[in-house]
Amino acid sequence: MLVRRRREETGWFRRAILRGRTPATIAARLTYEHVTHHYGQVEAVSDISLDVAPGEIICLVGHSGCGKTTLLRLAAGVERPSNGRVLINDREVAGDAQFVPPEHRGIGLMFQDYALFPHLTNLANVMFGLRSLPREDAEREARLALERVGLAEYADDYPHMLSGGEQQRIALARAVVPRPGVLLMDEPFSGLDRRLRDEMRDQTLAVLRDSRVTSIIVTHDPEEALRMADRIVLMRNGRIVQADTPDGIYHKPASLFAARFFCELNEVPGTVVGGKIATSLGHFDAGNLPDGEAAVVAIRPQGIKVRPAGLCIPARLEQRRFLGEVELCEIAVNGLDRPLKGRVREMMNVSPKSEIGIEVDPAEVLVFAAAGA
Repeated sequence: MLVRRRREETGWFRRAILRGRTPATIAARLTYEHVTHHYGQVEAVSDISLDVAPGEIICLVGHSGCGKTTLLRLAAGVERPSNGRVLINDREVAGDAQFVPPEHRGIGLMFQDYALFPHLTNLANVMFGLRSLPREDAEREARLALERVGLAEYADDYPHMLSGGEQQRIALARAVVPRPGVLLMDEPFSGLDRRLRDEMRDQTLAVLRDSRVTSIIVTHDPEEALRMADRIVLMRNGRIVQADTPDGIYHKPASLFAARFFCELNEVPGTVVGGKIATSLGHFDAGNLPDGEAAVVAIRPQGIKVRPAGLCIPARLEQRRFLGEVELCEIAVNGLDRPLKGRVREMMNVSPKSEIGIEVDPAEVLVFAAAGA
C-alpha cells in the first residue's frame, strides 16, 4: 500500500487543483520591533526588527542556535520577549504593555514532527483547530481541506496508516483550515526523503499561495529557502545578517558569511592594487575596496571552466567525480594552498593528474574585504 501511495504523490496536487481552491485567508502583517530574548544568561535573539507583509512568505535561515526557532516561538506566544514588541496588524500582542495568549493571535503552527494525534482519525486531526465551530460546519471545512491536499479518501484512516508525505499534508491541512492570519512552520520538510521533500515543497508552496496566508518557514536548507521564499532572512548569533529576495541574497550577499551559506566557495586571497585584486588566478575587479586592502576573491564552483592544456591559467586535474549533470573536479593551481573545486558541465576527456587550463567566469566571482571574512 505504501508503494502505491508513493507512486500517487506526484498526481495528488493536479487532482486537488481541479476539485477547488482553498478558502482564502485574511492575511495579517507580522512585525518584530527591536525584539531581544534571553534564556537565562544566553541571548537567543538580539534587537531584531522585521516586518512581514500580508501574504508574504519568509524563510528564516541560519546555522543551528542562531535564533530562528526563537523568533517563531515569540510570534506564536510560546515565549514572551525580554525586550521589544511583537505586533500583528499593528496591534501589540507581546511587549511591555500587554501579552495576548497564543490562542487569541490568529496564528497557525506546523511543526517538524507534524504533531498529529495518533488516536484521532485524519479527519478528526484536521477538525481539532475548529472546535469553536458547530460540528457539522467543522467537519465540512475539514473535509474541504483534506480534499485540497488530495487526502479526502483517507479521512477515516489514522496517521500511522499514511506515508511521511501524506502525514505532512494532513498537518498542512490542519494548519490552514482555521484560516490563520499568519502560519509558522518549523523545519516542516526535514523528516522526508529528498525526492519526496522536493515534491512537498512545491505542493506546500502552492497551498500557501492559494490560501494567501502570511507565512514564516524556518529551515536550515539554503536551497529550500531559495525555492520557496519571497524574502530570505539570514541569521547569525541572534541577529539578522541580511534580509533580501532570493535573487538578491544569492547574487549580492552582504558578507562572506552570507555568500558561504548559499554556495560552496573557492576562497582565494589577494591584495587590492590599482582597483584590482592580484591573485594566483589573475586580477579581479576590486569593486569599492581601497588600494592596499587584503581581500578574498570568492569563486563559485560552477565558475571554474576547464580548457585544454596551454590555454588560460595552467593547472592540473587532481580528481574528477561524475555526478550526473556535472562532474565535480579538484584542480591544483600553482600559488594556491588547496585545490580549486569545480562543478563542470562540459568536461573534456582528460585523466586525473593531467595538465589542463582553466578560466574563471566573472559572473560567478564575489569579492570581500579579508577583515570581514
